[in-house]
Amino acid sequence: MSPSEMLQTLDRWRAAGWLRSLDVVLARFINETDPAAPASLLLGAALVAHLEGRGHSGLPMDDLVTDPQGVLAWPAESQDEWHAAGACWPADAGERQQAWQGLASVALDPADDEAGASPLVASGGLLYLRRFWAHESRVAAQVRQRAASRVDGIDAAAARALLDRLFETRPVLDGPDWQKVACALALRGRLSLVTGGPGTGKTFTAARLLVLLQSLHSGPQPLRVAMAAPTGKAAARLRQSISMALQGLGEPLATALALDRWASSLGPARTLHSLLGTQSGTRRFRHDAAHPLDVDLLFVDEASMVHLEMMALLLDALPAHARLVLLGDKDQLASVEAGAVMGDLCQVAGEGSAAAGYTRETADWVRQVAGHELPAASLGDGPPLAQQTVVLRQSHRFDGPIGQLALAVNRGDAGAALDGLRQTSSGAVAMVTAREPAAVLPLVLQGRGGAPGGYRPYLEALAQRPTQADGMQFEAWAKTVLRRFDAFRVLCAVREGAWGVGGLNLAIERTLAEAGLLARRSEWYEGRPVMVTRNDPGLGVFNGDIGIVLRAPGDGVALRCHFLDGDSLRSVAVGRLADVETAFAMTVHKSQGSEFEHVVLVLPEEDTPGLTRELVYTGITRASRAFTLVARHASVLASAVERLTQRVSGLRHRL
Repeated sequence: MSPSEMLQTLDRWRAAGWLRSLDVVLARFINETDPAAPASLLLGAALVAHLEGRGHSGLPMDDLVTDPQGVLAWPAESQDEWHAAGACWPADAGERQQAWQGLASVALDPADDEAGASPLVASGGLLYLRRFWAHESRVAAQVRQRAASRVDGIDAAAARALLDRLFETRPVLDGPDWQKVACALALRGRLSLVTGGPGTGKTFTAARLLVLLQSLHSGPQPLRVAMAAPTGKAAARLRQSISMALQGLGEPLATALALDRWASSLGPARTLHSLLGTQSGTRRFRHDAAHPLDVDLLFVDEASMVHLEMMALLLDALPAHARLVLLGDKDQLASVEAGAVMGDLCQVAGEGSAAAGYTRETADWVRQVAGHELPAASLGDGPPLAQQTVVLRQSHRFDGPIGQLALAVNRGDAGAALDGLRQTSSGAVAMVTAREPAAVLPLVLQGRGGAPGGYRPYLEALAQRPTQADGMQFEAWAKTVLRRFDAFRVLCAVREGAWGVGGLNLAIERTLAEAGLLARRSEWYEGRPVMVTRNDPGLGVFNGDIGIVLRAPGDGVALRCHFLDGDSLRSVAVGRLADVETAFAMTVHKSQGSEFEHVVLVLPEEDTPGLTRELVYTGITRASRAFTLVARHASVLASAVERLTQRVSGLRHRL
């Protein structure tokens, strides 16, 4: 097939909806700038762009030969088209070398630190867009260096005494206290991973580690500490959880450890964009390798949401001496953008289990500093990253019906998950089998038995608007409205269609207006919840932020969108918000980093490739008190639970 014929084929695939316009644009760019590029490379360019848009870091070149449908996940009717066009794809590395050698548009197996101008890179069996290959190279190099780096001069005896005090009120456990083990390991390293499901104590552990490190620090000034998360909501939850854990130490211990010396200077948790310093009108950040962050210790929560590019930028900006502690649930959905960094790191580490294993040196350190014997099954000869990774498995607040349901889904046990949804008598979990998505609307209006409320409580609070133009009264009222709204949420697996975000937002708006709970006369109305869909550093709003439109105090006309950051209220005039959407319903992806008392998860009418175990698990674990599943067929849930997300990445191989 000639290059011109391939471009015509790609145009047909775009018209069929199998490719995006952007994918074909890249292929045309390669054709125009490198006339020697054969049809196979134009095909590869379009497909690697296509896969990057679906969250993959690269295109697996050999798998495209042996299992093209598995790689592309295109509909069955594409097979004949692929058979004709795919015949030009090189069968193996030798054929690729012969077909692509010397081309200006692709670099073949360059060194990880090699600079170049080619838009494509073929390395390690993957075809990359150059910038993603560069991001992956930098992350791999930084992780290898940090995982192998040890902090010298630690007083093991003093650390043991402190850890014993910090964990002295813990109940007797069967086996080691893995939270204590995590603190001991993080004490000696510059990179640590703490992963676990909801309620396993990740931020509790982080708070104890913070106290441990500050107490052992001998410098004239406390350690410079930063806390961050991918979204504003997740950052606020991190700061709140750390504060509560510090308060839980109790007055005698807090006094003995001189918490007042540094705790008051602990600033708010920030989004990663804010931490790195966004600059309006550019993709560059204020902090980078040349202008590093002014920190000694950085906690990043919800690390599974951190995409490849952001992790590369974060590691670039981190001083060499600083400790980085990544907290997250490896079983949640990966980031919306390309990469699955947390999952890749945990796989390389063997998840702190026999799959990789703690070395004898690590076991000796844990015995010396934490006073625990590591189980024989967890010992081995794992890589340096495994020595700094701990999986927390015991949930301290998530062992009821919701936790059991999440566990069944995570195991891939669809039968147990369905039994749990159908047989529970607590009201904590329920399943609504519905022929139409309208079954969601009664839940929105009033909740259900065992989980009353829906959106009615926030709308009732909205109706209690202060009559006086008192700023403090208005702020207290606005915070109440926002917090009540965050008690309930409809989550969708898909964006489009009647069962998706778009259709349900329209239906919910209409239902609430017909019930007299909303006065919707135009696009902007008081009470409208909106989600920001694009970062705007100038306004201080970022992708995923949720706000509610309210009339300005003392003004019956002006509308402003109010956002809650922890306990701080801020607002933006609605006329300045260009990239927002109504947020009665939102995707599961966008809900990451948030928690709601009652979650209604709506599955699509039919099974789709994007409906995965991780998506269902993430939806369930957003709920703290009640979870309701709405689906047309139980088989849709069963198919999702059996389908694992597979993200193409070269990071595991590089590490």
